[in-house]
Amino acid sequence: MKKGWSPETWVSLRPFGLGLQKPNNFLEVFRALAENADNLEYAWRILQEGVCDGCALGTSGLRDWTIKGVHLCNIRLRLLRLNTMGPLDTQQLADVEHLRSKSSAELRALGRLPYPMRRRKGEAGFTRISWDEALDRIAWKLCKTPPHRMGFYLTSRGTPNETYYVVQKAVRALGSNNIDNAARICHSPSTVALKESLGVAATTCSYRDLIGTDLVVFLGSNPAVNQPVMMKYLYYAKKAGTQVVCVNPYLEPAMQHYWIPSDPESALFGTRITDRFFRVQPGGDSAFLAGTLRHLIEQDWLHHSFIAEHTRGFEAVKAQVMATPWEELEQLSGASRAEMLEFALLLARAEKAVLVWSMGITQHTTGEDTVQSIINLGLARGYLGREGAGLMPIRGHSGVQGGAEMGAYASVFPGGVPINPETAAALAQQWGFAVPSQPGLTVTEMLEGNLEVLWSLGGNFLETLPSPAQAEARLAQVPLRVHQDIVLSSQMLVEPAEEVILLPAQTRYEISGGCTQTSTERRVIYSPEIPGPRIGEARWEGQVFQEIVARMCKPELAEKVRFADTAAVRAEIARVVPLYDGIQHLRQKGDAFQYGGPRLCADGVCPTPDGRARFRPVKLPANPVPEGAFRLVTRRGKQFNSMVHEPTDPTNGAPRDAVLMNPVDLEKRGLKSGQRIWLHNAFGTLSATVFPADVYPGSVQVHWPEGNVLLDPDLRSRQAKIPAYKEAYVFIQTQPPPGRQDPHPDAAD
Repeated sequence: MKKGWSPETWVSLRPFGLGLQKPNNFLEVFRALAENADNLEYAWRILQEGVCDGCALGTSGLRDWTIKGVHLCNIRLRLLRLNTMGPLDTQQLADVEHLRSKSSAELRALGRLPYPMRRRKGEAGFTRISWDEALDRIAWKLCKTPPHRMGFYLTSRGTPNETYYVVQKAVRALGSNNIDNAARICHSPSTVALKESLGVAATTCSYRDLIGTDLVVFLGSNPAVNQPVMMKYLYYAKKAGTQVVCVNPYLEPAMQHYWIPSDPESALFGTRITDRFFRVQPGGDSAFLAGTLRHLIEQDWLHHSFIAEHTRGFEAVKAQVMATPWEELEQLSGASRAEMLEFALLLARAEKAVLVWSMGITQHTTGEDTVQSIINLGLARGYLGREGAGLMPIRGHSGVQGGAEMGAYASVFPGGVPINPETAAALAQQWGFAVPSQPGLTVTEMLEGNLEVLWSLGGNFLETLPSPAQAEARLAQVPLRVHQDIVLSSQMLVEPAEEVILLPAQTRYEISGGCTQTSTERRVIYSPEIPGPRIGEARWEGQVFQEIVARMCKPELAEKVRFADTAAVRAEIARVVPLYDGIQHLRQKGDAFQYGGPRLCADGVCPTPDGRARFRPVKLPANPVPEGAFRLVTRRGKQFNSMVHEPTDPTNGAPRDAVLMNPVDLEKRGLKSGQRIWLHNAFGTLSATVFPADVYPGSVQVHWPEGNVLLDPDLRSRQAKIPAYKEAYVFIQTQPPPGRQDPHPDAAD
């Protein structure tokens, strides 16, 4: 890596980018100090000792395993208050009507849930009940409920491996596979495609491989907003000579240039991050990658020895892409043949490269196929199993990777093992009780399935699922809803069909015996319990589910789901999930191991039956839109998942009600920046303010979750059943559509 400063990468000579549109990362430090002033010592211990509960890049305290020095991002600082705030005044819940007008941020700011509470049909609000009464009520209802009519959902913010494992085991002891978690609506298409092609379901390389490789490509991914701590890796990668390329419908400003606060050079002058943007139309990634692959074939820029020695199926993929006319590839991708050639040339010159993708790729009806297109391209160049090369689905939440691998899925058991009679029998032998052998319902299917009991650990379906009105209507039909969380959410306020019970949860830093998190690079990290104040009667979710099984099942079965402590949970994980052998030895801060080692598929050998990776042909999606309509994409702003932190995105200055549109489209429509417009389709209407931005012509982007009102709730990917958050179309009007009211919606938070 180049020593000293690199003026050629500077953004501006203005110190700290004063006056430029950009996030103020230093301000976040002072904001965190002010927000946590009443519990500053505890906040500092969490930062210094705990494992970050933000994105899945993973730290231990303020350091990681990739680079030296302090490693801290603004997302972690914003989440800190959730761990240090005091209890809410439960009198606030006596009548919930006044809470309905509050934003999610205002509900969270009321404080932590301190006690179990209950609200029955016809009651104005919640009243405090004891844990025994709450658990007895839940157990009584579950005892009367057939397993296929109960559903369980876990969020991924701060949820550790031990929670996922205990909860999914308890649910299966109750005879149900209806369990799901937030990992599904992020990267389940990646899991499906990687498993089918490579026999693995995680990133094949490490963060270290980003620094000094020839090329890093981001496809449908914006780490500057969603995983800002990664920008420090990219800063060092640039200093080591790595080229950075983005393939995206929007030329993301923060991916053009970024100010890394912990490095003096970047903090002062900023860093130019991306060397080349390739702008594709929404949903056009597969066609763009197919055109790139065709150029690689035509120019003989393939890694022939790798293809011959370590793969199968290349000829079928070659035949398909060569038979696809260039005109079709250009039309479907939105990119020119020359642009695809330029991208192919960058790959041809890169002996080593890491291909990184996120939800811009996965959240389509064809998400699995688009991931497969990335895999095909990586295999064609041999970017697998060696230093500086790999395929990386970057995770957005600290609990996502572990959530899938602990088996908190309707479709797989622990270790990602598919659910069928044979695997159920094998798991039953390990656990000592019968395990249901048919796949269960995903969360979207649960809300369609006439549930009698829905237990949600965190999350907020009113913000995370398409069509919030439909989600609310379906929640209101469930006889018993149990919401276990650390703070209030709007879904808790939905009218009870019969009964709603709130249970207070602990944060990961409060769990006795500590817990673990799995990072994007497959590093399992121990997070110790942090001494400090505790909230009321908050309990660890794993403990609560053990108590439910004890109340419902025979003593001999209850004991098989009983764990003395979290260390006992880790010991069982090591036995049941072979990849996680080593987790049983994690006991103190800094303890970690990377399952599979620095690189999966080392030297090109995959854990498939014949040791070879699979090329697979991909049908290119057409996704036509009606005449006069615009393609719609939902995007993130200053937020963490659906938790909105600021009303204005500091990277581009767009407010929460902004619709980003190409300046050419604005001119064609006679629109002006800042003008009020209405987006509408068959599913809803959104009142918004239009702003010019470098988005693909004929497309618009709105913030998520505000844009969920415009999404088809039934549109999902074929295998992973992920909602199509990036695949919709809208019509634009300058007046409210006939028959529709103008709600002038406030921001979600």
